[in-house]
Amino acid sequence: MKLRTVLLLVLVVALAVPAASIMAQDQVELRIMWYNDGNEGEVLRDLLDRFEEEHPNITVEIDTVAYADLDKTLQPQVEAGGANAPDIVRVTDTARYRPFYLDLTPYLPDPDYWEASFAEPVLNSFRKGADDTGIYGFPTQFTVTGPFINRTLFDQAGVDVPSEVMDEPTWNDWVEAAVEVAEVTGVPYAVAIDRTGHRVWGPALSNGATFLNEDGSFTVDSPGFRETAQMIIDWHERGITPLGVWVESGGEYASARPEFVNGQLVMYMSGSWQIAGFAGDIGDTFDWQAVPNPYGEGGSTGIPGGAVMAGINTTAHPEEVAMVMDYLASVDVLTEFTARTLFIPGHIGIAEAGVEYDTDDPSVLQALNTFLAEVPKLSEEAYGLQYSPIGFPLNVNIRDRLGQVIVGELTLDEAIVMIQETVDEAYAEVYGE
Repeated sequence: MKLRTVLLLVLVVALAVPAASIMAQDQVELRIMWYNDGNEGEVLRDLLDRFEEEHPNITVEIDTVAYADLDKTLQPQVEAGGANAPDIVRVTDTARYRPFYLDLTPYLPDPDYWEASFAEPVLNSFRKGADDTGIYGFPTQFTVTGPFINRTLFDQAGVDVPSEVMDEPTWNDWVEAAVEVAEVTGVPYAVAIDRTGHRVWGPALSNGATFLNEDGSFTVDSPGFRETAQMIIDWHERGITPLGVWVESGGEYASARPEFVNGQLVMYMSGSWQIAGFAGDIGDTFDWQAVPNPYGEGGSTGIPGGAVMAGINTTAHPEEVAMVMDYLASVDVLTEFTARTLFIPGHIGIAEAGVEYDTDDPSVLQALNTFLAEVPKLSEEAYGLQYSPIGFPLNVNIRDRLGQVIVGELTLDEAIVMIQETVDEAYAEVYGE
């Protein structure tokens, strides 16, 4: 009798071991490469925790990197593929990673929902050409470049805010007002712009620059571009902008966010993605506002953009990646993400329905409304620059060459020639000409 009992126990254990092994194999762990502008990583984690409760066999880890390190970290990982690469990414340079995106279409329960919910230029930005109809990702938010001001400093100085007393204030109008504010209040810096060509595009287009040709190539040299580049050079020569952004940044992307948050800067050219971070870091230290993009020969335009999420095609778990992506792109989840992160929605239906933002901060609500009002003003060329595969080389080379001009290594003429040569090479590589 005892022998039978022992044999039965052995049989039960033997059968249980393969079953446990199979259950372990069913467990899927996904990784997202992520960066933060504000609180969006915290919100994402909360939303993913709910997903994991509904799908206990799937866990999602978030690998967070600094935005300045994102491409340097991600590029070699996706090129190596396999276990080195994340399963899902959040990026802003959509064109850079086109060879690596996972086509979600076969795994989505309703691909038509994605087609109807996200703007065609955004969906096309993932695609490899006119014949590519795949669905690869979605915008976590829509962004618009534009300036912020320290309203408290304007009020203390008794200086009128140009957009409140002028119909179409120019960059010169704004800068001179900011200089006066800085002089009266004693703050060290009047104006600053993020160290990136992307942030230079909006002022350049507003000043009448044109970059895009009909065949998709770029022409860099124009009076509007020269005017804008010289304007930024002059800020440094006059000592009205922080050197740490364009001169002492080590040659990479840099922002004047710390100077603005610390109340040392009157006017800061950046964009709508800063809103949530400002709400947390500035608090009630001072009143801040977003203001309309300044006017010029080209009108008044910022640059559209935003971060996107996409699956990576080397993942071992494409179905689970699609499940996570479809969950995060759903109306209820994306609406909550938008409301809590204080972003402009990249979802057409959510934008049309409106968002009840999770804040009663008047600065935040004013900034969101200001940037929403900028969206209809965006020029066709602004969209063209953002979604062109040549946009990134143009962006980086404006940043790097203009930086060299500011420190005296190049003349502006020399810089323009070098930028043109680089974008011509990029055009030939992309279009085979």
